[in-house]
Amino acid sequence: MATRTQKDEVIAELISEIKATNVLYLADASALSAEATSHLRRACHTNGIRMRVVKNTLLQKAMERIEDKDYSALFPTLAGQTAVMFSEKGNAPAKLIQDFRKKHPAPKDVVPKPQLKSAWIDEAVFIGDDQVAMLANLKGKEELIGEIIGLLQSPLKNVISGLQGSGGQKIAGLLKSLEERAA
Repeated sequence: MATRTQKDEVIAELISEIKATNVLYLADASALSAEATSHLRRACHTNGIRMRVVKNTLLQKAMERIEDKDYSALFPTLAGQTAVMFSEKGNAPAKLIQDFRKKHPAPKDVVPKPQLKSAWIDEAVFIGDDQVAMLANLKGKEELIGEIIGLLQSPLKNVISGLQGSGGQKIAGLLKSLEERAA
């Protein structure tokens, strides 16, 4: 049994880890064999995801002590074994879970593991394993910014290519008409 000091140290570590990211996935990885669990940990490491199995009570205490965010919506999912996945990308753990299940399929009539309990992504809460497919398809900030830039550049490119195709005659005409309006 852990001492009060050891529990406080674990809570402090969890607070630090939780504050360091805006993406948390709570999953149930129980019933995975030791070999499958090892594969899951390696896959997490390879994909830049930190995975940690924690006691639910310590995780809840850590979340309660973070004053600027309200994690209380996740508390009902803190039952059974809990593996916390910390990530920088909102969709990375969901993609990892999907990929892991394909490579390590569960026997018939057995719930596939790891099972998503809940997720916290930039203060949005997702509850239940049925959210995995939707979360895997979430676009990251970089992807969204790239799409927005592409959309903004598209009309500008059309104007420039239209003006270039006219051999400069349209530009001269446009400038002349702007000059006449100003006079």
